[in-house]
Amino acid sequence: MPSYYKKTKLFIQRTISKIHLPDYSVFTIYSILIGAAVGFAAVLFHNSIEFFNEVFFGQTASGLYFLGAFAVITIPAIGMFIQSMMIRSMPDIASKRGVSEVIKSVASKKGNIPFRNTIFHFIAPVICIGSGGTVGPEGPAAQLGGGVASKLSSLLNISDQRKRMYTAAGAGAAIAAIFNTPLGGIFFALEIVLLNEFETATFSALILSSVTASTISRTFLGNESVFIFNTPSIGSFDTIFHYALLGIFIGAVSFLFVKYSNLSDDFIKKHLLTRLPQWSVMVMAGLLVGAAGYFYSDIFGIGYKAINHMLQNKYLWSGVLILFAMKFLLVPLVLNSGGYGGIFAPALFMGACLGYLYAFVMNYFFGLNLDPTAFLLVGMGAMLGGINSIPISAILIIFEMTKDYSYILPLMLAVVSSTMFVQITLKNSIHLLSLTRQGYRLSEKRSVNVLKSIFTEEILRKEINLIPEETKIAALVNKLSEVPHSIFYLYNKENKITGYITETELRPIISEYEHIQSVLVVRDIAQTNIVKIFDSDDLDHVMKVFENRDVDELPVFSLNNPDVVIGSVWRKDVISMLNKENLKHNLADGFAKELKTIGAGIQSKVADGYSIIEIVPRRDFIGKSLSLLRLRNRYGLEVLLIKKPRHGYMSESGDKLIIADPNYKIESDDILVLFGPDDKIAETKQWENL
Repeated sequence: MPSYYKKTKLFIQRTISKIHLPDYSVFTIYSILIGAAVGFAAVLFHNSIEFFNEVFFGQTASGLYFLGAFAVITIPAIGMFIQSMMIRSMPDIASKRGVSEVIKSVASKKGNIPFRNTIFHFIAPVICIGSGGTVGPEGPAAQLGGGVASKLSSLLNISDQRKRMYTAAGAGAAIAAIFNTPLGGIFFALEIVLLNEFETATFSALILSSVTASTISRTFLGNESVFIFNTPSIGSFDTIFHYALLGIFIGAVSFLFVKYSNLSDDFIKKHLLTRLPQWSVMVMAGLLVGAAGYFYSDIFGIGYKAINHMLQNKYLWSGVLILFAMKFLLVPLVLNSGGYGGIFAPALFMGACLGYLYAFVMNYFFGLNLDPTAFLLVGMGAMLGGINSIPISAILIIFEMTKDYSYILPLMLAVVSSTMFVQITLKNSIHLLSLTRQGYRLSEKRSVNVLKSIFTEEILRKEINLIPEETKIAALVNKLSEVPHSIFYLYNKENKITGYITETELRPIISEYEHIQSVLVVRDIAQTNIVKIFDSDDLDHVMKVFENRDVDELPVFSLNNPDVVIGSVWRKDVISMLNKENLKHNLADGFAKELKTIGAGIQSKVADGYSIIEIVPRRDFIGKSLSLLRLRNRYGLEVLLIKKPRHGYMSESGDKLIIADPNYKIESDDILVLFGPDDKIAETKQWENL
């Protein structure tokens, strides 16, 4: 690290430490500083896109004068070629793209985003969009905002927990600045980056950062709506249901778009990149965009110009249909071949086309009088919400971009209908599906997948309080004062558990205790709805039981003999194990870069008595999930990562690193990265013969 950087960082930290301010004041100042930094970065990003657009379509097109009108076909291809060279020169940085990287950094890297990644993902999408790539700026903008916030947090020596919060706030602030939608930016960060995890402090940071960034954006870029239209007429109450139908229709198209995007991604990676160099695949995608733009120039770039043309009725229905088909087909090809950009703006574009076409069909074939403007605007929100699964953000972004709130009910109906359709059919958002395809298993409850890999027997406590169901209440009260447990389990003459009793059951009878202590037995006041936890149950199931029951421990039964209690499991032990596992996953993710340097079969010491090794899985492991293999129980080893060879030059080592997930099934070409005691690691060398 350069000495001037260290000196600057030290100066900032010492200056702040001398200023004695309340914690909330410091929090507020930091949030505003981050919002301001992100706002200026977003303005630079916006202006850079316009600059490169002029470079490519002005100067470059002039230099290709000998091609005549066909010069425009080559411009997107030139942009894609430049991006391919950037990928080739910095493959690891190039692979960390888009909103999914911000989600990963917030979820498992404590908000850390290397600044060199931020610089790369500033330049690459500027070239892509500036050269006519038919994608949007929001994904790179979110990555830019998160990266700027992460870097500034490091300079200010902010804690990891706060850095995670500010990184998410930076991503939301960038969306607020790029789209001029402060509320949309706030809920973008909540719905996508933070996976709907709401905390008061985080929400405050999002508000302060997004409003600050949006204010700076409005100062330098203006506050006018990007869309020009007359006030829409939503129609009579009898036509409101058409907006719900439009939402369902767009939801179905959103589902098809996500599926097509995944299929094209698989086809490009498995069939094209295995046979052709990536630069040639990217250039072909660029030529397709150029060919489309030769006939319909509005397909180039972000697409707001085309939406305004539709709002002004400058297109026939056939032209709108062709534009939709082009955008639908080309966006996944550009992104999956290696181009850089986002899908928010394409979603707005496609939604506008579908809304316009829906109104046209209903008016032409069914004699209705639907306003195309209203359906076009509502369609934008429905497609944005459907593809990205962000209903609240979609509604707010459309309102703030159009600065018109007259069609709130139709917009809400369409967005909710579209989002529900996609959620029911896909079960997840496009961003989480992308992470899943990369080997990550993040969900709105990130603890779920961690707990599914751990079983009750691993935290089983052998001690458990058992009392005969005929025990007098007085005897139970004496026992409660003697043991640390707050729960007793009753058993009958056949030694079967029949119920349980806690202090809660005793409270109602305290006033009558002197009269009934020698009369009542514990069976009379016990709870009989016993939930059986078996030693083979995973802790995800156990935690769900704890959430539904107001108890701190549960009895554990043997799977081989369901009537026999073998111990208990405590809520605090489950939480403790969850924290340890999250720490392990953070360790794995943080070590990912270093682990690339470990050779297969080489044991590397990481702490006193503990090592890491890369090893080819045993033949009997192939096709089995990590949860089924139970390597922790059987061998005392943790699977930190799975290395998988991949084609192309997206990684310096040529390997794809996958965070261990309990549902992941071992494949023949996998390499397991194992962590454990030295003696257990040494035993794995015998696996080569198995």
